[in-house]
Parts: sequence; structure tokens; C-alpha cells
Amino acid sequence: MEQKENNYFGSEKLGKLILKFAIPCILSLLIASLYNLVDQIFIGNGINYLANGATNVVFPITIIALAFSLLIGDGCAAFLSLCQGKGDKEHAHRSVATAIMFSVAIGVIITVVFVFIKEPVLWAFGATQGNIGYAREYFDYILIGLPFYIFANALNSVIRADGSPAFALITISVGCVMNIILDPIAIFVLHWGVTGAALATVAGQIVSAVLSVIYLFFPRTFKLQVKSFMPDFRLLGKICLLGISSFLTQLSIVVTIACMNNVLTKYGAMSEYGEDIPLTVLGIVMKVFQIVISVVVGIAAGSQPIIGYNCGAGNMARVRQLYKIIFIAEAAVGAVALICFECFPVQIIQIFGSGDALYLQFAAISFRIYLCTIILCCIQKATSIFLQALGKPALSMALSLLRDFVLSVPLILLLPLGMGLEGALLSAPIADAVSFVVGMLIMYFTLFSRKAKSRAEETNNK
Repeated sequence: MEQKENNYFGSEKLGKLILKFAIPCILSLLIASLYNLVDQIFIGNGINYLANGATNVVFPITIIALAFSLLIGDGCAAFLSLCQGKGDKEHAHRSVATAIMFSVAIGVIITVVFVFIKEPVLWAFGATQGNIGYAREYFDYILIGLPFYIFANALNSVIRADGSPAFALITISVGCVMNIILDPIAIFVLHWGVTGAALATVAGQIVSAVLSVIYLFFPRTFKLQVKSFMPDFRLLGKICLLGISSFLTQLSIVVTIACMNNVLTKYGAMSEYGEDIPLTVLGIVMKVFQIVISVVVGIAAGSQPIIGYNCGAGNMARVRQLYKIIFIAEAAVGAVALICFECFPVQIIQIFGSGDALYLQFAAISFRIYLCTIILCCIQKATSIFLQALGKPALSMALSLLRDFVLSVPLILLLPLGMGLEGALLSAPIADAVSFVVGMLIMYFTLFSRKAKSRAEETNNK
């Protein structure tokens, strides 16, 4: 079975391979993104936009949890794919066991830490006097699900790399469907408010985690043994090194959101919109943006086993062709998204509940400015993931941090000094444009230049 799978990665048509592995990955990530969006839709329509603003304040907590799950899951998935390409069975099963133990430990630790620092964290992420009550209530129950959320998302990446993208999709889908069913019951029937929304989310996360555990008894390319669970910190270090790009990218998003939320409340209070409208609207814009990024990341991350195997096998011509196909696909996704955001911003925001004229006005401005360079952003993010799959975590990390931290944070803090709220919105387009150019230069010298091709040929000859 393993040899057949390896031959498949190395010889099957790339278009067919990408479709097989990317589509389930896209759907898995889209469904994962729906957890937060579903809450916002039902909260916005069943309670009010202040409660929606509260979920935006708590949202960075979920991203922090996701950062740790991707550190473990993406790192292990990349390592597992490289092991498959090299035929290294021993490190394959030990890496999965290491990921399991680390994800469980991290989940428990993070939950305990947040219990003790709840209040300062909520204010740091932009809570206002209008939404702090909702934020506390939502936060208390979301914490219960964090260990399950971390474990399920970490294992999801591993399951995909093991050659079972369909099961990876099932683990996330079942949990999300449960959330979608329970949300309206909890909010509209039982009248539990944001507590009900949070509990519905947690229930779905627990189910996803349980299904991930079940998969471990029926893997395809590795077999867990008692010795697999012997602690190996050197192996853990290798996994974390490969996953560090995903980890730091998510943490940088947390910092960016914290800065953005505080800037929005500060300059919003000085404007006609007030502090709650900008905070609520841009939170929704960012989550809609995450839907697009789920497709983008799904294409690139779903292709990781293909990239990792061919890179490990030294077939760099096939790797270059892979990048060209992915580049075109990501640009197409970005183009469709751009049309939607520029032409239908009001219709999109109204899905998440109604608001007054100022609310809709700021929503239209936010979508059209903040996401006007989304095509460049899509390609840049896919490039970062591609570099990670090539076993180049340093370059991948540098590219991710350039866009999501090095450029974004200073721009968010400085542009509003002279331009107010519009300055904060312009931070994303500028960061996208600069990081796109840098990403293209990195890929040229890493994969497409004459020197890069010569290095690949020398490696193959050896």
C-alpha cells in the first residue's frame, strides 16, 4: 500500500493529484472557519451587533490555539511527507506519536493559563464597555473546547499527510454540522445567548477530536507502537522547526488583530462611527477574508504531501511544475474574491445581521479598501506554505512574518496618525504588495533560477 502511494505521488498527473488532496483540505479548512462564522451569523441575527463584537474580541484566543495546533500538525505533516519520500518508516511513526503527546500537553497548558489571565487578555484584544459582558461570557465557555480544538486540528494535518484527505474532511465536517445544528437551538429556542453559541462550538470540537483518535487505529503509512511514544525531544525539535512558519504566522495575526482592534476603537471613537461599529465590522471582514484564505491554504497545504515526496525524491522539475499550477489556481481564487468584495460588500455584511446606515457605510469602505489586493495576498500565502513543504522553514517563516507582522503592525499604528480609520484599512494592501514582490524573488532564486536548477541536477546525480 505504501509503495503504491509513493509511486502515485511521483508519477500521477499533477492536476489529478492536486484535486484529490487539495479539495478535501479546502473543505476541511472552510468548515473549520465556519465555526466562528456560524456563531457570528446566529449571534448577529439572534442577539445584536455588540455581541458580535464580543466574539471578535475572543477570536484571537482561537487563533492562538490554532497556532499551536499548526506548529505541531503542519510540522509533523511536512516531516511525515519527507519520511515517506525517503522511505524512513521508523521516524514516520515516532513523529506522529510525538505530535499526539505534544498537542495534548499544549492544549491543557494553554487552557489553564487563559483561566488566570482572562480579564487583561480581553481588554488587550480590544474589548469595549459595550461588549465586555458578552466577551466574558463567551470566553468562559470557549476555553473548555481549546484542548479538543488543538488536538483535532493538529491531527487533521497529519491525517491528510497520511494519504487520507477524505477522513480529515469528515473529522471537521461532523463537528461543524453539529455546531450549525446546535447554534440556533441554543440561541433561538433555549435563549442561552452567547453561552449557547459557545457551547455549540465546544460540542463540535469534542466530536472532531474523538474522530481523530479513531483514525489513529487505522492509519495508512505508519503504525503506532508502544515505543513510538518514547519522548524524543530531538524529533520534537525537527517537527517544530518545520511547523514554526505556520505557528509564527498565526501568532503574528494575533498581534495584528490586537493592534487593529485597539486602533479601531481609538480612532472610531473620534469619528462618526463610534468605537463599536469599526470593531464589529472589521472583525467580520477578517473572518470573511479567512474563508478565502482557507481555500488558498487548502490548495497549498493539500499539496504538501505531493511537494514533500517529490522534493524528498529529488524530482525538482515536477516540483517546479507544481508551483506553477498552484500559482495560477491561487490567482484565480483571489480574482473571484476581489469581484465579490468590491461589488457586493453590503450584501455580504448583512448576512451577519442588520445595522444602521453608518454600520453599512463602514462595511462597504472596509471590504473595498482592506481587501483590494487580495489576489497578491493569496499568492503570497501559498508561496509561504510551498516553501515550508520544500523543507525551507526559515524562508517560509520570513515571508509569513514580513506580511503579517513586520509590515502590518507598523502600518496599522502609523497610517491612522494622519489618515484616521482609512489609514488602518490601507495597512493590508500595502503589506500585500510588498510581501508579494519579496515572495516572487524568493521563489525565483530558490526554484527557478539557473543556479537553483543546477543545484537540483547536481543533487540528483549524486
